[in-house]
Amino acid sequence: MTSSADATDAPDPAGPARPSAHHRALEAQLETMTTEAFRPELSEIDRLPTLEIAKIMNGEDALVPAAVATQLPRIAAAIDAVAARMSRGGRLIYAGAGTAGRLGVLDASECPPTFNTDPEQVVGLIAGGRDAVVTSVEGAEDSRELAAGALDALGLTADDTVVGVSASGRTPYAVGAVEHARARGALTVGLACNADSALAAAADHGIEVVVGPELLTGSTRLKAGTAQKLVLNMLSTITMIRLGKTYGNLMVDVRASNEKLRARSRRIVALATGADDKEIEDALAVTDGEVKNAILMILGEVDGPTAGLLLTQSDGHLRAALRAAAGG
Repeated sequence: MTSSADATDAPDPAGPARPSAHHRALEAQLETMTTEAFRPELSEIDRLPTLEIAKIMNGEDALVPAAVATQLPRIAAAIDAVAARMSRGGRLIYAGAGTAGRLGVLDASECPPTFNTDPEQVVGLIAGGRDAVVTSVEGAEDSRELAAGALDALGLTADDTVVGVSASGRTPYAVGAVEHARARGALTVGLACNADSALAAAADHGIEVVVGPELLTGSTRLKAGTAQKLVLNMLSTITMIRLGKTYGNLMVDVRASNEKLRARSRRIVALATGADDKEIEDALAVTDGEVKNAILMILGEVDGPTAGLLLTQSDGHLRAALRAAAGG
């Protein structure tokens, strides 16, 4: 027996399949979203000279920082909450689909070499799994269940933070991740590019960076993607600053995994201490390349084991360890 809903979705022998009630509702929803709005003034952009198109696009991109600025108080509040959880051993977990998911994976993957974090400390989940980073996985973004399953597989705890990322603010995978995490006591952040979004409403901290309609209608890899990248940069970078992963604006927890980073490590120690090349090389040799420990050895005038102990006692905060070395 065929239900009325099935009959609506079934192909019409006399013509093409009619859209289902669900599809019509989704189309109506998209019509209300700023990120999906059509811009008639750009309807003949393909006929313009390349330089003119580039100028228009550059002008569009210039609007993004101002849109992010309107959300700075919300971003700062979210960062403080994330840092508090991570200081207790929690993780930062991004969840999104398509471009939003890829940006989360990118930000997470850059934390270990930049801040010497454990690869499991900042995690990027993308609808459809790792294959979706380079290949579209059809239908994955529409599944709340996939998001919940991915979080359960990580062993989500109340000390973790889940950041749902979605330009539209309605993507089921991102909304489902936030709802599932919040129900389990984790901190949640919803990052969207439309006002009054379901994603922001579902989260403890809602951040809505409204960048306006895209140059190409609905192509949210453009301004929306740029806005998301800027906010994710802030979330991870400032959280790591709060956790003591920097000394001033120096990346003192950098992991020297290649020759360029080894050179950077030496330069960071030089900038922080003003020591000569031999003293820097000796300190890095003693500390097995650990920049923070080497700086503490030189500025605090302590040996390698003492530097390691003081940093452990100060939870990795170099300034606190320096005070302790000075007897403060």
